[in-house]
Amino acid sequence: MGLTDTLAARFDVEEHGSDVRTELVAGLTTFLAMSYIIVVNPFILAEAIQLPGYEFFEVVQMIAIATVISAAIGTAVMALYANRPFGLAPGLGLNAFFAYTVVLGLGIPWETALAAVFVEGVLFMLLTAVGAREYVIRLFPEPVKRSVGAGIGLFLLFIGFQELQIVVPDDATLVTLGGIFGNPWAILGLLGLAFTFGLWARGITGSIVIGILTTAVAGWGLTLAGVFERGAITPETLPSAQYDITPLAGAFVEGLAQIDPLTFVLVVFTFFFVDFFDTAGTLIGVSQFGDFLDEDGDLPDMDKPLMADAVGTTAGAMLGTSTVTTFIESSAGVEEGGRTGLTALVVAGLFLASLAVIPVVAAIPEYASFIALIVVGVMMLQGLVEVDWDDPAWAVSAGLTVTVMPFAYSIADGLAAGIIAYPLIKVAVGEYDDVALGQYALAALLVAYYVLQTRDVIL
Repeated sequence: MGLTDTLAARFDVEEHGSDVRTELVAGLTTFLAMSYIIVVNPFILAEAIQLPGYEFFEVVQMIAIATVISAAIGTAVMALYANRPFGLAPGLGLNAFFAYTVVLGLGIPWETALAAVFVEGVLFMLLTAVGAREYVIRLFPEPVKRSVGAGIGLFLLFIGFQELQIVVPDDATLVTLGGIFGNPWAILGLLGLAFTFGLWARGITGSIVIGILTTAVAGWGLTLAGVFERGAITPETLPSAQYDITPLAGAFVEGLAQIDPLTFVLVVFTFFFVDFFDTAGTLIGVSQFGDFLDEDGDLPDMDKPLMADAVGTTAGAMLGTSTVTTFIESSAGVEEGGRTGLTALVVAGLFLASLAVIPVVAAIPEYASFIALIVVGVMMLQGLVEVDWDDPAWAVSAGLTVTVMPFAYSIADGLAAGIIAYPLIKVAVGEYDDVALGQYALAALLVAYYVLQTRDVIL
C-alpha cells in the first residue's frame, strides 16, 4: 500500500466524498488564508510582552515561533483526533484582549495573563471531556453568542485604524481622522489595505498574507531607493535570527504565583467564554460549507474538534502565546473540497515548515501587519445578520455587546453589558420566564463586580 492509499485509509477520504489530491490542495488553501497570523499575532502580543535584555523584534520572533508551534499542535490534534478539515491558531480578538485589555489595560503581568489562558485551556479540556458543552451554551444569552464575533470585529477595526494612524487621539472628540496624506506610514497602510480588500473581494486565496507582504515590499523598496530614511517606514535595525524561546516558554508558571483571585477569575472566565463560543460558532459556520451538519443543525461529535481547540490553547499558553481557536478561514479549504483531517494535517505541516522563515517576520513593518486586523474585522461583522433586531431583548443585548467592546476598549466589558442587559429587558417586557436561573445569577455577579470595580474597590 502506497503513501496515498495509506493516507486515504487513515482519514476515510473516500467515505467523505473526497480524494487525497483534493485534500492536499485544500490544506494549502487553508494555510495561505490563515498564515497571516504568523505575522500579526507576534506584533500584537509584543506590545504587551516585554523581556529584559531582549529587543522588541527579538520578542516578536519568539512569539512567532510560539504561534507557529501552537498552531501546528492544535491543528494536528484536529486532524488526527477529530478528523475535521479545520485549521487552528492563536485567534485575532483573543490576542487583542490579552494584550490591550488584560495586560496594558488592567495592568496584569503578561505572565499572569498566560497563566489565565493555561487555566482556561485546562478547564476547556475538562468540560469537553465530560460533555458539558450543551449546558455551558444554554447558560449564556443567545443574542450575546450571536453578536460576540461582530463585537470583536468592530474592536479589531478600531485597533487597526489606530495602528495605521488613520484614526488618532483628539482632546475634544477623543478620536478623529488623522493627517493621512501627510503621513507616509498611514499612506502605505491605506494603500495596502485597499489592495488587500481588492484581492479579498475577488476571492483570491491568501489575500491577507499577499496584501501584508506586498505592502512590506513596497515599504522596503521605497526605503532602499532612498525615498525615505531607514527607520521612517521600515525597522531601523533588524535583529539576528532568534529561535530560542526559553525566556517565553513556561512563563505561565511564574504567572500562577502572581494572581489577584477575583480579577484572575474574571480574566479566565472571559478567555474561556470568548474562546468557547467563538470556536463553536466557527465550527458551525465552516461546517455549513462542507455539509457536515446533521438534520438538527448540529455538528456530530463536536466535542472532538472542541478538544483540539482546548489542547491547542493549553499548549499555546505553555509556549507563550494567547488563546488558540478554530479559524473561520478554514472555510476557504472546505470550499476547495477539503472534507477530512488530511486537510488539517497539511495545514499543520505547512505551519511547521514556516519556521524556516521566522527571521523574515521582523522585517515586516507594523503598518503592513495590522492591515489584517481591519480586513478580518470587516469579515467578522457578518455575524450581525444572525441577530433578531425586531426582538427588544436581542436588540439591546446584542447592540450593547457589539458597541461597548470598542468604546470601552474591552471585549470583557462588551460581553458583560450584553449578559446584564438580556434579563433586564426580558423582565421589562414580561418575559422573565424565558431567562434561566443561571443567567440571572451571572448577570447579578457581573453587576456586583462592576460596582466594585468602578468604585476602585478592586482592579
